Amino acid sequence: MTVKIEKGKAKGVVTAPPSKSMAHRSLICAALTEKSTVRGVDLSEDIRATLSCLEALGADVEINGDTVTLGGIGRNPLKKNGLFCNESGSTLRFMIPLCLMKNEEITLSGSQRLFERPNKIYADVCAEQRLLFQQTEKGITVKGRLSSGEYVIPGDVSSQFISGLMFVLPLLEGDSRITLTGKTESRSYISLTVKALSDFGVHIEQTSYDTYYIKGDQSYESRDVTVEGDYSNAAFFEALNYLGGEVEIKGLDENSLQGDRVYSQLFPLLEKGKADIDISDCPDLAPVLFALAAAKNGGLFTGTRRLRIKESDRAEAMKEELSKLGISVSVQENSVEIEKGELTAPVETLHGHNDHRIVMALSVLCTLTGGSIDEAESVRKSFPDFFERLEETGIKIKRCKNET
Repeated sequence: MTVKIEKGKAKGVVTAPPSKSMAHRSLICAALTEKSTVRGVDLSEDIRATLSCLEALGADVEINGDTVTLGGIGRNPLKKNGLFCNESGSTLRFMIPLCLMKNEEITLSGSQRLFERPNKIYADVCAEQRLLFQQTEKGITVKGRLSSGEYVIPGDVSSQFISGLMFVLPLLEGDSRITLTGKTESRSYISLTVKALSDFGVHIEQTSYDTYYIKGDQSYESRDVTVEGDYSNAAFFEALNYLGGEVEIKGLDENSLQGDRVYSQLFPLLEKGKADIDISDCPDLAPVLFALAAAKNGGLFTGTRRLRIKESDRAEAMKEELSKLGISVSVQENSVEIEKGELTAPVETLHGHNDHRIVMALSVLCTLTGGSIDEAESVRKSFPDFFERLEETGIKIKRCKNET
């Protein structure tokens, strides 16, 4: 689908969508109870992938609107030995340790791009414990039962590996310890996992800045929880306020542990001047930060190395699209510099790169310049009604189906 967005100033009230990060975590915890209810679930493609995998692993799942009732992985046998993760890195990396509870051969499949992203942490764990781990371009096959013990993991890899282990290690016989080495990136996502576990009665103790102690033989307790609002996707609507809009965002927890809430501190820096910002702890904000920098005073962003292994190479993708809007961008190994310039209306269709956050960031800029964006349907990955919400703020959008 291609969307054509007209120039306009956004004005209105928007309720933040449910946090995809917390929904993944709450649904997994709920599936490990006898039976729990998770409310306020936005059934994006990533969340549907997680639910599908949990059901394959034995969970009983019932969906009623935005409410999901589920549980039973511990007592039920495996329903399918094939798990489809679609394009969700969170789903894949959270599911692998869950598969290694079942001690059966299970294959996880998904998009080709998904398996271009590194999974060496799990490969090394499986090698050390003599468990099967086979990765191809089309999927990963595992077999065996994870053991408790000492886990030493580099902190500069995706926090999804650490979270994945945290879901399972409390259930095993014997205590465990996870020690992170080097600089830890995306630490806030680990904190979200610890909170989700605590919500379901499972406790992890952070004994030092880089060490987590996990008592074994714990069990997940049945709960009724509601997913909090999502700062990551709310950021796109807050950015509109720095482009002349008047958008009030409701439904965000001011005490949230979400790392992406930092946008409230970063956006003013971009308005004030050419800011120097380290995004290693908030990589999902990169596209909207780049967009706002392009519209304002430029910026130098460091800690960008991991952007190349997201749904697209986000640094290169934004460089390509911002050039169509008259903005120069330099991409280095671990930094991105956006030059101050004057945004111009694109004379060609902007490319969405099959990346939900690229599409939403470009949409924000098109409210200033007007323009068309292809592969706009990729917003279904995390924010299915993004364009409907944008229209509610008065922005005019025309949708066109791509010819096949």
